[in-house]
Amino acid sequence: MRDYVVEHLGAPEAVLIVDDTGFLKKGMASAGVQRQYSGTAGRTENCQVGVFLAYATERGRTLIDRRLYLPTSWTEDRDRCRRAGIDDAVSFETKVTIAKAMVRRAIDEKIPFRWVTADAAYGFSKGWRTELERADVFHVMATTRHDTVVTRFAIDHPVHDLFNGLPRQKWKRRSCGNGAHGPRVYDWARVEVRPWHREDRRHWVIARRSVRRPEEISYYIAYCSVGTTLDELIHVAGARWAIEECFQTAKQECGLDDYQVRRYPGWHRHITLAMAAHACLTILRARELGTGKAETDPPDSSR
Repeated sequence: MRDYVVEHLGAPEAVLIVDDTGFLKKGMASAGVQRQYSGTAGRTENCQVGVFLAYATERGRTLIDRRLYLPTSWTEDRDRCRRAGIDDAVSFETKVTIAKAMVRRAIDEKIPFRWVTADAAYGFSKGWRTELERADVFHVMATTRHDTVVTRFAIDHPVHDLFNGLPRQKWKRRSCGNGAHGPRVYDWARVEVRPWHREDRRHWVIARRSVRRPEEISYYIAYCSVGTTLDELIHVAGARWAIEECFQTAKQECGLDDYQVRRYPGWHRHITLAMAAHACLTILRARELGTGKAETDPPDSSR
């Protein structure tokens, strides 16, 4: 399925996006189910949680990898696991560990991409950010105000302190993409950190400030090439919402969450089929948009 997506949507500037989504469930027999936080419900519910990897380019975005998260309440009860079709070799892995494996697989399979992005639940992991940096993978990862970075003045400098007293002209009002209610416009600023790193790479902390409520600020850690502009970093940060759109359309149009399977293999089979359907619809849409553009292009005088 990934080969199919790359064949039709692949681009060297693509963004890999990591996130998880919940699947509300009753009972305790479905693999991985327990009371846990579900972003779908916005609260703690009895549910399963799947970690996903999305692939986003200018032509479209779709899901290309998936794994069911198994809490320790499952992995520490091997009899329960066996009843749900979970092999004894499957051990507990954090969501960040699952995400790492998905990105490594994309690299090993030589899937073309330029950036990785994720929300703060994943981006807060300094270990993962370091691993991406060592592989020279550019990334824009959301983090929390409690994260720390290396600066000229401190080894553990809180990111939220970097923007205190920053001159007004350093803040740029930009849209990071369209949302349900139109362009998502914020004020953005960036501060360089880790100044003694290699000359052709840069590290930035990026702040995204609400226009209506300036006290609401979100933060990102970026690793990129020396010439990367703030606008490009904003574009990558905004690309993270593409996976939310994938979840929404895959659930509404492709039955991503419409299943009765309880066993571990059955979950992965159903989710893969739903992802394949979503990928097919995304590619068909890209073809239609491409055809429409071609029909309005001026004639090629060389033909």
